[in-house]
Amino acid sequence: MNRNYLLGDSIISPLGFNTSENIEAVRNERSGLKLHNNSRFFENGYYAGLIENKIIDTEFIKIGKPELHTKLEKLLILAVNQVLDQSPALDLKETGLVISTTKGNIDQLRNDLSPIGSLYLWKMAQVVADFFGFKQKPIVVSNACISGALAIKTANDLIGMGRFSKAIVAGGDLVSDFVLSGFQSFQAISDKPCRPFSNDRSGVSLGEAAAAVLIGPGDQENQEKIAYIDAITANDANHISGPSRTGEGLYQSISRLFKKNKIEATQIDYISAHGTATMFNDEMESIAFDRVSLNQVPLNSFKGYYGHTLGTSALIESILTKHSLLKNELFTSLNYSEHGVSKNLNILQKNEKKELGLALKTASGFGGCNLAMLLKKER
Repeated sequence: MNRNYLLGDSIISPLGFNTSENIEAVRNERSGLKLHNNSRFFENGYYAGLIENKIIDTEFIKIGKPELHTKLEKLLILAVNQVLDQSPALDLKETGLVISTTKGNIDQLRNDLSPIGSLYLWKMAQVVADFFGFKQKPIVVSNACISGALAIKTANDLIGMGRFSKAIVAGGDLVSDFVLSGFQSFQAISDKPCRPFSNDRSGVSLGEAAAAVLIGPGDQENQEKIAYIDAITANDANHISGPSRTGEGLYQSISRLFKKNKIEATQIDYISAHGTATMFNDEMESIAFDRVSLNQVPLNSFKGYYGHTLGTSALIESILTKHSLLKNELFTSLNYSEHGVSKNLNILQKNEKKELGLALKTASGFGGCNLAMLLKKER
């Protein structure tokens, strides 16, 4: 099977409305997490990365009518539009659209006038596809917080099967009352910006964003590009929300991925971890990384910049990993203070320039799902 690459991309978040703005914000250690009011759930407010509707509409009015679409649909459309602008010759008859999300338009439950159809994930995906004229039915990937990376794997597999020649993977999720109440019911939301892997972490911060990436064969021969090598998923079936205490699911994902692709731990130059800053997730990841001898590999979490963007998180982080590889640039794990997990990890505490070739992206989610993915710089 021919190898596919991560080509044009877009990130839309509180840190910026394109990938370059987001990278510049991360490079300058700027966080999108701000204090917001919500007296219904949080007496003293809560920290999250939110995007103002006014800013979204200002951008969207350049390509469509804001009043015809939900907030999430607008974000997804804006992200896909940027990718299409980067590839004007793309044939939409042969290009697939894969959407990753966990909750879709769930925020519309607050709107009594909202058509019930907008709540269906397939319907939301079709709205995005119809906006651009994709000829094939869009595919929705919704598997908790590995959805963004799993959508990349899904797109790659379907291209390999001959269903598409290329595919755009787009992801998006919002910080809705539904999501806030769910995480608050676990008492999992931090009262300050999240601090992944730190001893003073107190829980997750949420965020909203959209992202998109074009996946397919490389177009230019003598230019460095990032290859999708492989991804493996495993489910530890431990608990509806809590990961395996032994890191078994993530361990199985990584170890099977390495074995299948004949990779040794010493070949990995960088790990983009899930790193939600919850007690169980961070500890589970540290155990899994220790079990596969990845303790010394530079590692970060991007949650301190974006919060946990749910079905978008692994997609955003894969795009950032792509650019880290291309630029030989590693970013600090924002808000990290002192080591707060039982196993030694090489957590990035400052931005670094380093020759990079092979990266590991991991993700984990509710229901025990785990994913490990390899991305490699090639010419």
